[in-house]
Amino acid sequence: MLPNTLFMGQQLFFIAACASTNSEAQQLLIKNEATEGCTVITHRQTQGRGQRGNSWEAEPGQNITLSVILSPTFVAVRQQFYLNMAVSLGVLDLLRELGLPQAQVKWPNDLFFEGKKLGGILIENTINSQTLQHSIVGIGLNVNQTSFASPTATSMANVCGHAFNLEKVTMRLLELLEKRYLQLRSGHAARLKYEYLQGLYRYQEVHPFKIGSQQVQGQIQGVGEDGRLAVEIERELRYFDFKEIAHVV
Repeated sequence: MLPNTLFMGQQLFFIAACASTNSEAQQLLIKNEATEGCTVITHRQTQGRGQRGNSWEAEPGQNITLSVILSPTFVAVRQQFYLNMAVSLGVLDLLRELGLPQAQVKWPNDLFFEGKKLGGILIENTINSQTLQHSIVGIGLNVNQTSFASPTATSMANVCGHAFNLEKVTMRLLELLEKRYLQLRSGHAARLKYEYLQGLYRYQEVHPFKIGSQQVQGQIQGVGEDGRLAVEIERELRYFDFKEIAHVV
């Protein structure tokens, strides 16, 4: 089965087990064997990683674990977070379409449902001068797994009360990702950012955050095109990079 797309997932590699689909995709790029939209899918990822080296746990054959190779040469390096926004919206579109309308994206790249983690995104970019050359978009999404070591993790099956056809869900994800990617390529970055903020976890709500060892009250006001989170703390707008600030959930 292939998705109904122009290029996303039209070149498809299925690997029963691998260390990391992002690593496999990187090897395809190095060997010059990948066209744009090339997708690597596995049922068992042994060394999956999240943002800044965090590990990712997934039960074999129960969830979506894939990487897509893109060539977003139209995205300036200083605006690379727009690609994250487009990808995040593609996954949110899927979740909402399949019965999880309250799904949100927790900055920078986690998918959340009512305070629990549904999945994550890891984008690794190769830079060519002032623009992106290649991007490997890794997505892990909990679909049919019902038991997790972490009490803060959940799945589509847990939320909706039934299992999903994993192959159909994967193909639909690729279709929705392509739609959002084409929006970005067509110059609709402002619209994507607006929709991203509307789906952002705790956007414009006062909540506790942790900065180093200090806990503060803050309100998310936006996300910069470079990906930094804008948080108002004690009437001062401050910008934070990944790992400089964390939600207290």
